[in-house]
Amino acid sequence: MSISQALEVVIGLIFVFYVLGSIVSLITQWINEAFETRGKSLERHLMKIVGSKHVGDFVKLPQLQALRPIRYKNWFSVLTSATEPKMLEKIPASTLVESYFDFVGLTASKEFQADELKELISAFPESEGKQAMLKWVNQGVTNIEELRKRTTTYFGGVMEQASATFRANARSFVIILSILLTLVLGTDSIQLARTLWNNAGVRALAVAQAELVVRQDDAEARMDDLIQQLLDLNIVRIGWWQTELPPAGSTAGEWVWFSVLKVLGLGLTAAAISQGSSFWYDLLKKITTPTSSSSSSSSGGGSSSSSSSSSG
Repeated sequence: MSISQALEVVIGLIFVFYVLGSIVSLITQWINEAFETRGKSLERHLMKIVGSKHVGDFVKLPQLQALRPIRYKNWFSVLTSATEPKMLEKIPASTLVESYFDFVGLTASKEFQADELKELISAFPESEGKQAMLKWVNQGVTNIEELRKRTTTYFGGVMEQASATFRANARSFVIILSILLTLVLGTDSIQLARTLWNNAGVRALAVAQAELVVRQDDAEARMDDLIQQLLDLNIVRIGWWQTELPPAGSTAGEWVWFSVLKVLGLGLTAAAISQGSSFWYDLLKKITTPTSSSSSSSSGGGSSSSSSSSSG
């Protein structure tokens, strides 16, 4: 068994996983932007702060409206360049605190009497934010700056929860899309490995394309280029009808073994793709870069030796 041959097979597999992972990442991005999943996650957590009935009025504050991202209106706006502000996706904790204090009327004064502050807070919209404020006041916190400090910590945690919710949703999309893409293409990691092992030409082409991607030093390379490179390898066949079935006359045991390997191979592919394109890009870079560096060092060392010999 050749170590270099095994390494080339690994590089080829990683390259395929990277391209398929890039496709999944791009589709996930489209879904998130089209359905504004990040904005909806944020809105659900803003309801904890100002209450479900008042979140619409809260996000209309000028300082929050200015944070809305600008994107295409719809799928066809790519051609017309028509854009519009979308739902809020991120709010710095400090901006959120200032907005909340403006919204509930705590901005003007520096100090309140405890009873006066309780009465003011009691008029706030019913929410977890209101209950937190009342709890702090009952603990003796009546200085506005101290309230602001505690609120900043609290709101920062809420924003972290919103981000974690979005990441969890996005992760679910990635896993589901990875499974669907694997099933649509019928991409079997075990069969891919066999093809790369047995076909030196395909193996060399896969390594060359992988090194090209790394040299570009861009984890988000052009999708059409990546797909074309993948098609050039001719090892990811689209459609189950191109599956290499056991030969005619095979026994039941051979068919069972084929089925087990096929399910295992598809499962490995789906699991690999779901790791994301950036994971495979980083791994590809780590594997291919040392090889390139070693080759350069060897060449440099050879040149130096030759020069020394010539000088001698």
